[in-house]
Amino acid sequence: MTTTPPTPTTTDSRAHQALALIAQYRLLTTTQLHQLLAPHLPPRKIHRTLVPLREQGLITHTSLGTSSHIQAHFLTTAGLQMVADWPELRGRAATGIPTAAAARLRAAHTLTGVRAHLSFLTAARTRGDEYGPLDWMPEVTHRLPDTGGEDRLIADAVFHYTATTPRRVQYRAFVEIDRATMSSERLARKLISYARFHDYIPQQIGRRGTVADQGSMLAWQRLYPRFPRILFVLTGATRTVLATRIQDLRSMTADHDRVAQLATHVPLGATILEDLEAHGPHAPVWTPLAGTTEPRGWTQL
Repeated sequence: MTTTPPTPTTTDSRAHQALALIAQYRLLTTTQLHQLLAPHLPPRKIHRTLVPLREQGLITHTSLGTSSHIQAHFLTTAGLQMVADWPELRGRAATGIPTAAAARLRAAHTLTGVRAHLSFLTAARTRGDEYGPLDWMPEVTHRLPDTGGEDRLIADAVFHYTATTPRRVQYRAFVEIDRATMSSERLARKLISYARFHDYIPQQIGRRGTVADQGSMLAWQRLYPRFPRILFVLTGATRTVLATRIQDLRSMTADHDRVAQLATHVPLGATILEDLEAHGPHAPVWTPLAGTTEPRGWTQL
């Protein structure tokens, strides 16, 4: 007679939070989990949280680089099944990483995005703003109009952040993470995709197969109260190279009519990740992509 193995459970709230975070980001290091969950506690507390999750078969890990001390954690199939219906992940399909090799391949880009997120989270905690560990949503896909180009826009992340002082203001932003692994031109072309999405009105098909009212709602208005600002976070090269890539983003904004029009409605900015981490997002580390080159904080773009 065969017996069914017990269903894995999580009774510890911190374990629950850890699983939700790993599900949303797909891959997190132990240090990042510590910073996201409980930076005020000793790191060993996070290790004690992760051990039973690993023993229950909910998570596994891979070592990064040449050091076995840097571990990146991801969900197993059992872990994915557990979080599938959790309220905090509703509308955010949790997808797994099949192997440790696949985890290592995606680690650099994924973990760089988490570094940027942690800069905003640290600032929010210091300032008393409303921005939590799950308020950064990686890899958000939007349809684009069928104009012969790409049929979808995949933002590296979308986040929402509520500043509470000196007055309460809600912000949303698309984030593009650039590690200097693609050409500068290809990076700048992302601005064209955002401009297309900004103007996109889905065609509604009437009952008899005809196109309905062309004055229908813009696609983004179904999702956001206002179009999110667009932020580029660059790393992976010398400051000279990164400054050139930022200038190429400014050139695209100035030279492409559709992007220039976008810039009249949507704040656009770029920064270097190491500056973001050193000084925080509210410091003047962002270069506007239109108009002045004077650095400013991200909410002043």
